[in-house]
Amino acid sequence: MKVHGEGAFETAIEQVLIDAGWLRGVPDHYDRQFGLDTAELVAFIGATQNEAWLKLVAYHGNDVAETQRHFKEYLAKQIDERGPLDVLRRGVKDKGILFRLAYFKPAHSITDDALNLYRANRLAVTRQLHFSESDEKSLDLALFVNGIPLATAELKNPLTGQTVEDAKKQYREKRDPKELLFSQRTLVHFAVDPDLAFVTTKLAGEKTRFLPFNTGSDGPGVSGGAGNAAAEGYRTAYLWEQIWHPDTWMDLMRRFLHTDKESRALIFPRYHQWHAVTALTDHAAAHGSGDNYLVMHSAGSGKSNTIAWLAHRLSSLHTSQAIPEKDIKANEPVFDKVIIITDRVVLDRQLQDTVFQFEHVPGVVQRIDKDSNQLAAALTGETAKVVISTMQKFGFILDKVEGLRGKRFAVIVDEAHSSQSGDNAASMKKVLLRKGSDDIDDDGDLLTASALARGRHETLSYFAFTATPKPKTLELFGTLGGDGNMHPFHTYSMRQAIEEGFILDVLRQYMDYDVYWKLANANPEDPEVDPKKASSQLARFAVLHPTMMAQKAEIIVEHFRKHTAPLLGGRAKAMVVTGGREAAVKLYTAIKKYIETNGYVGSTPLVAFSGELRIGDEAEVTEARLNGFGESELPERFAYTAADDKHAGTPKAKQPVEFKILVVAEKYQTGFDQPLLTTMYVDKPLKGVAAVQTLSRLNRIHPLKAQGDVFVLDFVNKADDIADQFKPYFETAATVPTDPNLLYRAEGAVMSYPLLVESEMQAYADALLEAEGKAKNDAALAKAHQALYRFTDPARDRYIALAADDPEAADGFRAALRDYVRMYAFLSQVVPYQDQDLERLYLYGRALLNRLPRRQDPSVDIGEVQLTHLRLTAGTAQDKALEAEGEQMLPGFTGGGAGPQNDPDKVALSELIDELNDRFGMGLGEGDKVWFEQQVVALADDGAVEAAALVNDESNFGVVCEKRIEDVILSRHDDNGKLMQRYLDDPTLRSHMNEFARSQAYRLIRRRHGIT
Repeated sequence: MKVHGEGAFETAIEQVLIDAGWLRGVPDHYDRQFGLDTAELVAFIGATQNEAWLKLVAYHGNDVAETQRHFKEYLAKQIDERGPLDVLRRGVKDKGILFRLAYFKPAHSITDDALNLYRANRLAVTRQLHFSESDEKSLDLALFVNGIPLATAELKNPLTGQTVEDAKKQYREKRDPKELLFSQRTLVHFAVDPDLAFVTTKLAGEKTRFLPFNTGSDGPGVSGGAGNAAAEGYRTAYLWEQIWHPDTWMDLMRRFLHTDKESRALIFPRYHQWHAVTALTDHAAAHGSGDNYLVMHSAGSGKSNTIAWLAHRLSSLHTSQAIPEKDIKANEPVFDKVIIITDRVVLDRQLQDTVFQFEHVPGVVQRIDKDSNQLAAALTGETAKVVISTMQKFGFILDKVEGLRGKRFAVIVDEAHSSQSGDNAASMKKVLLRKGSDDIDDDGDLLTASALARGRHETLSYFAFTATPKPKTLELFGTLGGDGNMHPFHTYSMRQAIEEGFILDVLRQYMDYDVYWKLANANPEDPEVDPKKASSQLARFAVLHPTMMAQKAEIIVEHFRKHTAPLLGGRAKAMVVTGGREAAVKLYTAIKKYIETNGYVGSTPLVAFSGELRIGDEAEVTEARLNGFGESELPERFAYTAADDKHAGTPKAKQPVEFKILVVAEKYQTGFDQPLLTTMYVDKPLKGVAAVQTLSRLNRIHPLKAQGDVFVLDFVNKADDIADQFKPYFETAATVPTDPNLLYRAEGAVMSYPLLVESEMQAYADALLEAEGKAKNDAALAKAHQALYRFTDPARDRYIALAADDPEAADGFRAALRDYVRMYAFLSQVVPYQDQDLERLYLYGRALLNRLPRRQDPSVDIGEVQLTHLRLTAGTAQDKALEAEGEQMLPGFTGGGAGPQNDPDKVALSELIDELNDRFGMGLGEGDKVWFEQQVVALADDGAVEAAALVNDESNFGVVCEKRIEDVILSRHDDNGKLMQRYLDDPTLRSHMNEFARSQAYRLIRRRHGIT
């Protein structure tokens, strides 16, 4: 054997496996007809179930050879029908006799018998396995468990000129998927060379899809890119040293491999998923409950499966050793219940399907989809081991749960963020710790008990998942490193997910637009205004102006039709992100009108926003009314594509409508998984986590979707700024722990004002905490409610007096109290404060803030303003793909918020407009004048039109002046020849423009004359 040959590589792997406990398989023992190693099968049955075997032999007249032949045939049929995984987990019954085909390691090591049976499993590695009845082709490696082949591997050696790509090619071109070994026996196939490893669970010829099975370029669980870190030996040694280790391999068969219910595909964990679950459970088994863990896994990491595997593993996890400091013995269950906090229904279904394949016991996973009584029953009951709920439900069950004291809980937080630090999180802790009004400390102190319920506890462990941790998230759930900073416990980076092809890079094609505009002050007078508020209103006026909306709609639709619509075989879709509900409705309307006016087919838009909305004098609108169907139907309706319609042969009139463009305001910017999205039109400022989460709607992969299909067109943000928002989440992030004394400084700032009295705060806190769990009837609740008002009234009255005498001091107090309440809600989760004064001030201050009257904030009326110039200029598409820079430090929590309110110096409206025009209208000239706005002003200046507007209502005004309106518009045709030509050629456009111009001119004339 040559030292640089492939055989040497094969031998090195085999030796490691044998040293770890594998047996050396004999190729000739493989029965090609039945796909079993009969020698290993018989040896396993004889060693572990000899009594049952003798019963079966007796049934066959004590003919051992006949019994072996029969059992081999019967087992092969069972595997063909049920699959090898189910047979391994549940065994088979032959003539009513149960035979186990594998024994799995027990959750605890108390019983030696269970461990003896587990150790009796016969794991065999067979080299150069001849698997076919029709030829003598051989596989480099095959892995058997008790005679059943479960995995194959093709090994390649770059020293001989072949790499892992050749191994993939070999599987695709020279391994017939119809062969018994591949179609009915083995579960997974590995393509391996010394540097890289890939895996597939299904051979499909040229269509075989291999997924990376690598640790990451910086090693497992940390930041980095694709590939494997340098090692003393082979970079892929983790595969046979860790994954193929007997204990790991059997655990994968028992707890990880499962079938996706929808696709029917077998799921084998990616390396980072297995490593994260293993690292988390190993730490919890060694240290017991009471620790927090932050898992920073990128989109595309397969988070739902990771959570499912983790939840199932935690539900049966036992301690690996005694933990005296926590009074925990070895081999005890670490957790009594696993609670998953999520709003995703899909996670519930996936968990139930996955866990049932492992347990075959219904009810192990329970989703709380009714009320708080259902949650209380699940927490106190015995059946459900995994409970899925929203955080909000915990605030209503404190008086409904008994017997939870001393129970240990694992809390898995799906999409962890800083909201976990507020009162909802505290309510959940009180429930799980059973710390309420009747749970007082040794000194009988309710306040101390309330404070203790907020911090970390030995009976609660948090496992928080997010791709975009905020500094608060890192501090709440992160791990303190040797450098004194808070880090994620485990990381699968955005960089690695992109490089491995599990998500697409949304920054590779980013085009930003320059939007220029000018306004004119059309007010008869020049009022003085608050510059900050007026600037906001003026900018909003420009952004929401019909002309602005019309131009953006034209850009969006024309870009979509030319560039997006042809992608993915005509399936591609786009999202338009707006800055608010009014903007969403107006832009949706403009897009729809532009499509209809031009007779475009196949670009129908949808709109998504919450609640009811009234714009001006128009009727209230809702998402459902505009779309024509209920909100819950939108994801499915938007997903429909005519290209994939199974009923495409039905008459066109009966086919569903195909929606291509979705206009959103807040909704669907997070958690929306639609792989057909290829383009995003951004009309909203994006910062921080919101920028990453919003743009990440585009990164989902699809079989027809390539990196070059993803495109962002941004009307508001600059590409460089957006790239900066992505940097902290490209690899991994850390933050500096908060100084605990920050809270005491905030307390001092509040108490420096002569407004709060300790006795009143104490009385309020006593009444509140007494009422939390003991007010069982309406009368008691009413009494407690009155008390809460009575004890906050004096401070409220003192505040009102101070505001009348010194408004700035009153504003300073409000700002200081608001900062303290916000700071305490977060820091009390992180720092183990046991300070009654802090808890009392928080409880009292939180209520008092809601009762303090706010200083009158007069609105600003900008009156009559006109948009005179507008230009939207496209830049060039830029590639803003990030480069590796390592860990990014996020700014630590410093507290502080908006300062006290001050009266601003007012400026003349015209002066403010000039300033804005200088900023946003640089370089605009005559060619950029807004033609349509000019028509409205021209109509208002026309004497006949003005006279008619003053003596008619708006509907009659339209009838009287219809011809005059058209004459005025046509008389100004030189101002914009292109638009005028469209006006003359398109009756629909002409009608819409006449109607809008008439309405705007009517209102402008009557406002000029003071008529409302």
